[in-house]
Amino acid sequence: MSKFAKRSKKAGLPPGTLVHIGKKRSEKTRIRLINYDESSFLEKETEATEEYCAAKAATGITWVNIDGIHQIDLLQRIGDCFGLHPLVLEDIMNTDQRPKMEDFGDYVYIVLKMLTLNDRGEITAEQVSLILGKNFVLSFREQNSAIFDPVVERIKSGKGFVRKAGADYLAYALLDAVVDHYFVVLEKREEEIDDLEEDVIANATPSTLQRIHKLRRELIFLRKAIFPFRNVISALERGESAFFDQSSRIYLRDIYDHTIHIIDTLETFRDLATGLLDIYLSSVSNRMNAVMRVLTVIATIFMPLTFLAGVYGMNFKHMPELEWTWGYPAILLLMAAVGISMQVYFRKKKWL
Repeated sequence: MSKFAKRSKKAGLPPGTLVHIGKKRSEKTRIRLINYDESSFLEKETEATEEYCAAKAATGITWVNIDGIHQIDLLQRIGDCFGLHPLVLEDIMNTDQRPKMEDFGDYVYIVLKMLTLNDRGEITAEQVSLILGKNFVLSFREQNSAIFDPVVERIKSGKGFVRKAGADYLAYALLDAVVDHYFVVLEKREEEIDDLEEDVIANATPSTLQRIHKLRRELIFLRKAIFPFRNVISALERGESAFFDQSSRIYLRDIYDHTIHIIDTLETFRDLATGLLDIYLSSVSNRMNAVMRVLTVIATIFMPLTFLAGVYGMNFKHMPELEWTWGYPAILLLMAAVGISMQVYFRKKKWL
């Protein structure tokens, strides 16, 4: 999970210059073309320019999904086919965009973050760009993933409302698929917070502190990725884009509610993470105080014993106890009595 993408390579270039910024997550760009209406469905993978260019004028709804955005010439051809503004193509290839929505008249451009978990349980974030036109949707992803597969299956099987609706409902379905995976990520982080709470209370170690700091960094990143998306959905739900009709705005309202719930959960997790850090510091401090208390008690017990040993360790000739037959056992008995009596006193005071 990268915090910042390097934009230094674009320094001095004119606006609209296509430069891929971010990690190259796939070796080859994959283009999947789907065309459907209420009675027909067509799906195929293609790299031929004429096929996805002709899809714009096809009957029904056309969905072109592009996995891999690092090939500049390919994105340029797609932009020319669908009349995309150079600044839109520039934003698509710049993978550290803030979630936003822009209406260009002939189409609306939406960008958001897709969050998934890898095999190690770490958060992987990639940028998803959607272009919604009158009868087409373009989706740009950094790599191939299974998040959109349920939407494809619903279209293929004809289940639900998607085959009867327009391109705006398809765009909603893709947005909803991305938002649903936010809950998957948050559920995993909730489990991690529960485990951290137990570790902090039972056995606070430096590795626990590292896990707390890692969790706080992830929550800050998640907030940065999700919080602006609320404004995007709010603008679409209010009707600021004419590409979403009234029937689709009802579904957008549902996404907006989910987004608010996610943001509230993130704020709760941030408070819990801050509390975990406070608990960790308190636990370490209490453990240190307990150690210092034991050492202080031990030192306090040995102080009078050291005094007695020091007095009778002096080599003066006229010390009466030095020539007493029972002097050595007596002083040992005195030391033992002093030590035991001090322990009894400390336990009575609950210092031990």
